[in-house]
Amino acid sequence: MDLTLVVLAAGMGSRYGGNKQLDGIGPHGEIIMDYSIHDAINAGFTKVVFIIRTDLKDAFDEHYKNRFNGKIKMEYAFQNEYTEHTAPYEADRKKPWGTTHAILAAKHLINEPFVVINADDYYGQESFGEVVTAMKNLKENEYLIMGYSLVNTLSDHGTVNRGVCQVKEDMTLTGIKETLAISKDGDDITYEENGVKHSLAPDTYVSMNFLGFPASALPHFEEKFVDFVKENHTNPKSECFIPAEMDNLMNEGKATVKVVPTSASWLGVTYQEDKPFVVSGISKMIADGKYPEEIK
Repeated sequence: MDLTLVVLAAGMGSRYGGNKQLDGIGPHGEIIMDYSIHDAINAGFTKVVFIIRTDLKDAFDEHYKNRFNGKIKMEYAFQNEYTEHTAPYEADRKKPWGTTHAILAAKHLINEPFVVINADDYYGQESFGEVVTAMKNLKENEYLIMGYSLVNTLSDHGTVNRGVCQVKEDMTLTGIKETLAISKDGDDITYEENGVKHSLAPDTYVSMNFLGFPASALPHFEEKFVDFVKENHTNPKSECFIPAEMDNLMNEGKATVKVVPTSASWLGVTYQEDKPFVVSGISKMIADGKYPEEIK
């Protein structure tokens, strides 16, 4: 089956302190998404769409001019140029409109089932094979979330935001909440909401924005984004998150969402202090023969 990998790479990296999408972590300047693309190619993906800002285009061209040639089709979509529903409000807007807006910026390039990932998360080799198997069984109006255990997705150097999933025994999603400022608190995992601390179980399934959709999902997301802009355009910090809109569509009976547990390990760089841990993890996998010395 034709399958597109959509890579969210337009973020500003404010907590990281730089352009983390293109910060090398491999022995030959490989960046995190190079390992994701390598795994996606091996799993059978046929195209990758990078969602970036226009100011990143030259840097991406330089990085990929000699990588993955002939192995997978590569295309760009520019989130900062997609103003179809936001044009009247752009003058007062500095912050991006969120991940739902990002995938809509690529809607003209997506005509097949697609999987969304973050550029700055390492999702693990096994997860790409698992998501392809699940996508082959995807029904119309059925979406997928790759489910990671919360304890395996935290940073030792600050808080993280996660889509916390509630699931039934058959792994059908019943709810998802974009939960902000999750942190380790001694032996506990907590987040704060309205000044009150709440605990989360270590094995709670969370979304790492590793999501699968049929192409028919895009009009639903566009409808939701239009509603979001109407309701939130006066708030310059508001963002339209994909997991939140999946939850809305599910509650309206327009979609069913399956959580696919993954056995893969996760690595990510939210803060500069996370980078040595990621570099060490990748180095070990190279030494163990899971990746070649150079990704090309």
